[in-house]
Amino acid sequence: MWASSTLRHPELAGGGLVCGRRASGPPFFVQPAPACYNTAAGGGSRITKTRLPPQPNDTAGLLAINDAALTIAAEPALDKVLQKIVDLARELAHARYGALGIPDPDGRLTQFIVSGMGDEQKARIEGKPTGRGVLGLLLNQPQVLRLSDLRQHPVSVGFPRHHPPMASFMGVPIAAQGRLMASLYLTDRIGEDQFTERDEWLIRGLAAHAAVAIGNARRYERIRRMAVLEERERIGMDLHDGIIQSIYAVGLSLELARMVLKENADETLQHTTSAIEGLDNIIRDIRSYIMDLQPARIQDDPLGIALERLVREFRANTLVQVALEVDGDVDDGLADNCRLALFHITQEALANVAKHARASTVNVRLGSLHDRVVLNVEDDGAGFDSDRIGGIPGHGLSNMALRARSLGGNLTVSSTVGKGTHVRAVLPAQATSDVPPMLVTFP
Repeated sequence: MWASSTLRHPELAGGGLVCGRRASGPPFFVQPAPACYNTAAGGGSRITKTRLPPQPNDTAGLLAINDAALTIAAEPALDKVLQKIVDLARELAHARYGALGIPDPDGRLTQFIVSGMGDEQKARIEGKPTGRGVLGLLLNQPQVLRLSDLRQHPVSVGFPRHHPPMASFMGVPIAAQGRLMASLYLTDRIGEDQFTERDEWLIRGLAAHAAVAIGNARRYERIRRMAVLEERERIGMDLHDGIIQSIYAVGLSLELARMVLKENADETLQHTTSAIEGLDNIIRDIRSYIMDLQPARIQDDPLGIALERLVREFRANTLVQVALEVDGDVDDGLADNCRLALFHITQEALANVAKHARASTVNVRLGSLHDRVVLNVEDDGAGFDSDRIGGIPGHGLSNMALRARSLGGNLTVSSTVGKGTHVRAVLPAQATSDVPPMLVTFP
């Protein structure tokens, strides 16, 4: 009969471990033995020589380790994983008290998670463990240690005030690829004078799974932090492309109203009313961002309608003539993130026209090309020399390019001094988000 165990490791993808036919004795148990657990958890690129004490017929123990492993594997949050590990270790070994220590690179305890004490009892204990005495011995010499009375060990430094008395002790390292991740400390074996060989066998089996769970939880924490940073960057980009550009457009409208104030009261009223409506829209957008929603002006509308509204506001605020052309089927099958990106790219391109181009006309075209969506924004304004700026775009152009590239598309900008600027964005209709960002490309 053959037995197998999955190779799992915090930094490596799983493979498989296959044990050959047993030479004698009963067949392999249906669950992998803890010896295989320990080998598999430390495997991947090499096989550890450490073996657990043999417990060939302990079906109950194997099932207990398996249940404990499933329990900690189901929890992604690191702090909860650590607490579950020490709680389960205390339960498996019938210990009155348990703790899990996390060391720093210098061998000092940075975290100490306790099980078996109430909050009031923990609060009364003076001082926190730093890694001295027997606790520090396991951090500096990671190996299993069983003592009938830890107070009699030569390196023992005693207990702080209000600490409960403890005698029997077992310490088990949690390690992966020769690197110590944590140490399990268990004290006061219930019903025995000291922890048994079976207790050690159980906790070492749990420790192999704990190494995997801690590694997974730490990766989850890193991914979550990266997601938070990416979301902050996205919100910052949205604020620049949406809110700030809208405020700038309102400023243009008010400036124009001031210029015609004495000559034409009706036109002044029209521009003032437009500015007030613009501010109302900005307030609505800010509320949407706060609630982590998309901007209200595109939230529920097809992209063509949202662009019509954007062009109408731009025309009213700048007096620049804008021609908008949208293919009728461009919204069919268009992913939401692609739709939002195209809206903001158009908004940013028009804002650049208002700020820099001194253009009289702008053409905006949105169409489909096979499975891609193509946006063109062209103006007849002043243009610029891309060679003079060294290919390094301003913040607005960078944002447009980043939006396109991050969804698997690209953005090009072509411009000639005195003949205007052409912004072209090509995005897949079903956009992806796994392409690394890249700055704007000048042909």
